Amino acid sequence: MTIQIHADLHVHTTYSNDSLITQKDLIYYAKKNGLNAIAVTDHDYLAGAIKIAKETKDFLVIPGMEISSCEGHIIALNINESIPRGLPAVETVERVHVAGGVAIACHPYVYFKGCLRNAICDVFDAIEVINARAFPFQSSVKKAREAAEKFKLSQVAGTDAHYGPQIGYGYTTIDVEEPTVNAVAKAIIHGRCQPHGQQVPLMLNLQQQIQRLQRMINKATLKLKN
Repeated sequence: MTIQIHADLHVHTTYSNDSLITQKDLIYYAKKNGLNAIAVTDHDYLAGAIKIAKETKDFLVIPGMEISSCEGHIIALNINESIPRGLPAVETVERVHVAGGVAIACHPYVYFKGCLRNAICDVFDAIEVINARAFPFQSSVKKAREAAEKFKLSQVAGTDAHYGPQIGYGYTTIDVEEPTVNAVAKAIIHGRCQPHGQQVPLMLNLQQQIQRLQRMINKATLKLKN
């Protein structure tokens, strides 16, 4: 029997310095927004994702990280060892594969992010064709789909969420035989997945920035007091 997983495959928690999403927020908003799985992909940091996955018993958490290669950002899913930043994209993907993981080219045609537009090739397992916080949204989706078709790569989606209410605006449906991280990884590699989503409303992005600013002010105030 086939089970369908609905997973946001690109989410940052407070283990990323620029994210507001706590472990509690992560699961709360994932469930609230109709997901039954979520990938934790903090910037160049894996230990937080592994910790959250181990501590979460009633929800499927896929451990991963967003790696800053020297040619752009790459999401690695289902790995148990950290991949160093700053390597060429192809070498980064090779290391992800050696670690038993899935390598996804994330937001490859998005402005103001570590885009991989000049490094996309068939060594990747998938392309994030929908990034719900992408700008420009429609053209980045179009170009990413074209690249996925050109290189015959699986197509996935994620939100790139840094604020709890953003979770789930981009998500991937994945057909698996059992709801496990390994089954999800294998299904993505073999193309048993479909990307879905829409652009995160501007108001949510504005709320994120306001809360980030408030957090910075609170930290600065606390530091002055000490």
